[in-house]
Amino acid sequence: MQRTVKDYFIILLKGMAMGAADVVPGVSGGTIAFISGIYQELVESISNINLALFKTIKTDGFKAFWQKANANFLTALAFGIIISALSVMKVMHFLLENHPIKIWAFFFGLVLASILFVAKQITKWNAITIILLIVSAIGAFGITKLSTMQGIDSTAFLVLAGAIASCAMILPGISGAFILVLLGAYATISESVHNHDLKKVGAVALGAIIGLLSFSRLLKWLFNNYKNATLAILTGFILGSLNKIWPWKKVLESVVIGDKTHILKDDSVLPGNYAGDPQILYAIGLSILGFISILALEKLGERNK
Repeated sequence: MQRTVKDYFIILLKGMAMGAADVVPGVSGGTIAFISGIYQELVESISNINLALFKTIKTDGFKAFWQKANANFLTALAFGIIISALSVMKVMHFLLENHPIKIWAFFFGLVLASILFVAKQITKWNAITIILLIVSAIGAFGITKLSTMQGIDSTAFLVLAGAIASCAMILPGISGAFILVLLGAYATISESVHNHDLKKVGAVALGAIIGLLSFSRLLKWLFNNYKNATLAILTGFILGSLNKIWPWKKVLESVVIGDKTHILKDDSVLPGNYAGDPQILYAIGLSILGFISILALEKLGERNK
């Protein structure tokens, strides 16, 4: 596929959008990739990375290897994700701590529109696709109800956490950051990035590479052989994950570590009596903005095609 510098810049921006989503516990970078029209190319490009590909360097030269790996695409996307993840993480932490309802409301609208977008890709609805959608939605909802584990920072555990989270990051609906929260590794990784702890960051990165290379092959096979069923499962995942990003929460379990309170378990509740309170109006407005943002992104993707 011939691409211009402008094309790769747009891919970089899409990577930045994915990176921004991935650092928010509850929003999946895979969802952004799907909506922006690069999801299947991303999965196929990652799944094509194997030992046989690296042998191409010896037999056909580095240029052939680079082209077969679709490396221009992956490099532009990776740079966007890394730039955004490192720069947006602090901003997101600040916003989630100081304006949680507004931020979650925006993401709720964004993810809600994503459900419609992914469901539209299903070309044939039948009993199987409906059952798969319902079962995956219940499964994702169950994951959002799990209690968070206490923090563990051993190297082996961080490799495992990175592998599991990376699978979630390319799976629309299931947030990689949320998986890290459940495993009790999110705070550790955030602090490691802030403190430039290369050993811990490297352990997570190693796990992420292992997870991506293995899980992408499964996704590629599913898309090639059971596309409608796979899309139904992804739609269900996104639908079930809405519980995690519902703006109004009641804390059920928490623990104080140092000078910070960490929420172990919460539950979604109705906003209550907000008569005369502009907070609910802000939340509704931002939710609509998030919804419209996805529609605009969808139109942009169609125009690019």
